[in-house]
Amino acid sequence: MNLVENAAMLQDKPVLIFSLEMPSEQIMMRSLASLSRVDQTKIRTGQLDDEDWARISGTMGILLEKRNIYIDDSSGLTPTEVRSRARRIAREHGGIGLIMIDYLQLMRVPALSDNRTLEIAEISRSLKALAKELNVPVVALSQLNRSLEQRADKRPVNSDLRESGSIEQDADLIMFIYRDEVYHENSDLKGIAEIIIGKQRNGPIGTVRLTFNGQWSRFDNYAGPQYDDE
Repeated sequence: MNLVENAAMLQDKPVLIFSLEMPSEQIMMRSLASLSRVDQTKIRTGQLDDEDWARISGTMGILLEKRNIYIDDSSGLTPTEVRSRARRIAREHGGIGLIMIDYLQLMRVPALSDNRTLEIAEISRSLKALAKELNVPVVALSQLNRSLEQRADKRPVNSDLRESGSIEQDADLIMFIYRDEVYHENSDLKGIAEIIIGKQRNGPIGTVRLTFNGQWSRFDNYAGPQYDDE
């Protein structure tokens, strides 16, 4: 969501989220927590102090002024439906700043439902075509294979993408998020996320670190000690 928030705040074009898993209300609650830097548990329970209310009110004012985050939480969308809805938003607003799909494996192609490999390939190909047609970045979230959990080093690699062949081939950029504290309770890297760039068609691959603030569902620039690139 931080990608969406940054795109929405920095430009006037709309940002379009197709959330096939999470209801729009939950997405907006997380976004509100992230942008206002108020603990999302406090927002959910309503246990807010005066400073929290001031932060939330300020954020709401900006969001209402911008009015450029569009969330479609329909389930089981097809590539044709996604393309049609994205085209309409682009036509009405003179373009789109970013499209996010959460997540790719929840999309469906009824005609190919008996062959999951071909179905995912068609979804991946269609999203790439949509990005080219509307000249917009399309960020498609993907599940990872469960076999990842059996490895000692659980940092994801490209082959860990579920039904990965066509996704890996079509993507211009592949990024993974790895947080060591998820797997090691006493990790020295608490509050740190590794952003692993597994593929970049026009640039280098490697790893960068961000600070993860879980109470806000937010990633921020890393300002800790120097580290060796993985």
